[in-house]
Amino acid sequence: MKIQYRFDIEDHSLQYEVDVDRSFDFQADRTEAPSWAELKHNQCPNCPLTVKDCQYCPAAVDLAAVVTDFQRLPAAKTARIRVSTPERNYDKETALEEGLRSLMGLIMATSACPILHQLKPNARNHLPFASQDDFIIRSTALYLLKQYFNYREGKRPDWELQGLISLNQELQTLNEALWGRVKEACEGDSNLKALLSFLDMSSSVSYSLESQLQAVKALMTDETVSPAMDVKTGETSLF
Repeated sequence: MKIQYRFDIEDHSLQYEVDVDRSFDFQADRTEAPSWAELKHNQCPNCPLTVKDCQYCPAAVDLAAVVTDFQRLPAAKTARIRVSTPERNYDKETALEEGLRSLMGLIMATSACPILHQLKPNARNHLPFASQDDFIIRSTALYLLKQYFNYREGKRPDWELQGLISLNQELQTLNEALWGRVKEACEGDSNLKALLSFLDMSSSVSYSLESQLQAVKALMTDETVSPAMDVKTGETSLF
């Protein structure tokens, strides 16, 4: 499965193709990778990998090309961003920060990083330009679906979402370290603000999942649905 991103910025374009199911050779010689991508360089405190396993951070290696391309561009710069997935296309004129947040999030979630790999189901159902509500609804829905399958298989399900909170705490730690890596490579702020936006979303789950769920509760409860009336017949309908 491949997802394509195209950024049209004034008089030039940048294109990327992300293979969601790509493989990663941990032992490959990556001397062409930037120094900030070395595993030991600002390594995440919760990283389960060791230099013996690999010399370079899988997520940093995958992000390197994007970071390099956007390192001098301001986050607020407007671009026409087109995203093509196997199912549908998206097209939006917006700030680089928003498009980069989506692209970098997709790349990170499909990397060989053992922590980020847990986001693979989200990446397979990629939603570009996702809002905070989108993030909360999709994250909890996919997590609860996994718990349902655990229940069907006789495993103990986590209906209280404690595992989701723990995962996003891990993601927050990871994102902060990754932000430190990228910061060294950037003269502009587009990459940094994109990662900070991603970090803010993870933080919202770590620290205030319940309040975030309350914010979207009205979308999910029956009592908030107002039936529409057919002006010709006087009958009501929910759709």
